[in-house]
Amino acid sequence: MHLPKPIEIYFLSDKAQDTKVLATCFAPNATVCDEGRTFTGLAAITAWRIEAKRKYEYTVEPLEAVQRDGKTVVTSRVSGNFSGSPVTLTYVFKLDRDRIASLEIRS
Repeated sequence: MHLPKPIEIYFLSDKAQDTKVLATCFAPNATVCDEGRTFTGLAAITAWRIEAKRKYEYTVEPLEAVQRDGKTVVTSRVSGNFSGSPVTLTYVFKLDRDRIASLEIRS
């Protein structure tokens, strides 16, 4: 599956558990919406990723990517230490040039 470079980096960094690379794929003032909470800026996004990995010990497998309404929508299988695992989640990315401007994770 072909993903825009910043989204590819996002998923690869998740697999490698490398939060340092998040600054190369997210815009400085980017937002992430997950589990009813919004995280704004690289420091908050990095802290969110670290906490989610610690709490859920999850892995993500992208299954399909489509373009919809100017956004890249990636359907993924997420497995981890949580009730109902594995689940299928939708990752909705909005890009600004070569960076992720926003990410919304939906169930």
